[in-house]
Amino acid sequence: MTLYIWRHPKPVKVQGLCLGHTDAPVQARKLRRLANQIQGFARKNRLPNMIYTSPLQRAAGVGRLLAQQGWQWQVTPALAEIHFGSWDGRPWSDISKEEIDAWCADFAGFAPRGGESLQQLFARAKNWLDQLPPEPVLAVGHAGWINAARLIANGQAAPAQPAHWPRSVAYRQRVVISEFPVAPAPHQP
Repeated sequence: MTLYIWRHPKPVKVQGLCLGHTDAPVQARKLRRLANQIQGFARKNRLPNMIYTSPLQRAAGVGRLLAQQGWQWQVTPALAEIHFGSWDGRPWSDISKEEIDAWCADFAGFAPRGGESLQQLFARAKNWLDQLPPEPVLAVGHAGWINAARLIANGQAAPAQPAHWPRSVAYRQRVVISEFPVAPAPHQP
């Protein structure tokens, strides 16, 4: 399987916010730019005109535009960004130091009230990746989800320390996640 996944365009008015499931808007021209980028990539590489997106509007808006161009579009809740629960949509500066410290002490297992942990995000991402067909898949998702999928593809678990979390991919950046070949069985005489 090969997954081509793009990070959504940059949303508006989110500077300094804890942004997970908060449904932040994106300028229409930025959505069109990414839709055109994906359409050109698919045409050039003879890929299917099928797109999977997170249900959050910063990703789903791209799917909607591609659907208007005749693409098949599937909204996929498994592609949503991590759910930060009671932190979601709030300024990081409003989240108590004690809560941030608790997260850092148990980076993989901590979940803000009503949210999900990194371990839960990893389980959700792995479950979706395990169900992908052998043919190439195109998707639009979020930085946290993409980082989790890249770590999973490299055989890694959710990091125990914040310092081990990879840098976010850029807005509108394409990431390729492929199966890694299985090592051949040892030769038997």
